Amino acid sequence: MTVLTLISHPLCPFVQRAAIVLLEKGVEFDRINVDLSARPNWFLALSPTGKVPLLKVRQANAEDATLFESVVICEFLNETQGGVPMYPADALPRAQHRAWIEFATQTFAEGWQFLLARDSETADAKRAAFRDRLGKLESELGTGPYFAGAAFGMVDAVYAPLFRYFGIIDATVAHQIFDGLPRISGWRTALAARPSVRDAVVEDYADRFQTHLRQQGALIAAA
Repeated sequence: MTVLTLISHPLCPFVQRAAIVLLEKGVEFDRINVDLSARPNWFLALSPTGKVPLLKVRQANAEDATLFESVVICEFLNETQGGVPMYPADALPRAQHRAWIEFATQTFAEGWQFLLARDSETADAKRAAFRDRLGKLESELGTGPYFAGAAFGMVDAVYAPLFRYFGIIDATVAHQIFDGLPRISGWRTALAARPSVRDAVVEDYADRFQTHLRQQGALIAAA
């Protein structure tokens, strides 16, 4: 009987963060996908925000506990499960990593708004905003292959789902984003090859994502 259950949606990038950490930790877990267009009552009773991911934690002598918010779930897993720690041991670099995780919030927003843009004017503005944030990340990265060097960590798990999108869309469009950002480009490549990142999504994820872009009328779906 598994102790952890990840409540999920196949396309949610924030679910992927939790799945990556679970896979990195080698933890057995169940996964339940929810239709977010018709959220069931049992799910709404568990999720204060009505969003995924949720992590249900079975307790021996108490009711199951439920965690929400992807970074909170990831930090809980890092603190309670075995395997290599996903933050630096020293307080200062650990705090710096958490700051770059916070930086991911708006970076995701800019990238997602670019992907869903329905006209050229919006796409150009969001591409510029997204590249600006990637440029700040570029300045922070070292020789790689991961955010902090040789060790895969929490910052990598947080950003990997964002970069996945750009391995699916038209390569010319992706090139416009990452041209002139060699460290980011190397980071993307290393993350895409990581088994935990690859295995965090369903097998037909790329097809599902492209279908979603078409349904949303995204300009890049026609590229």
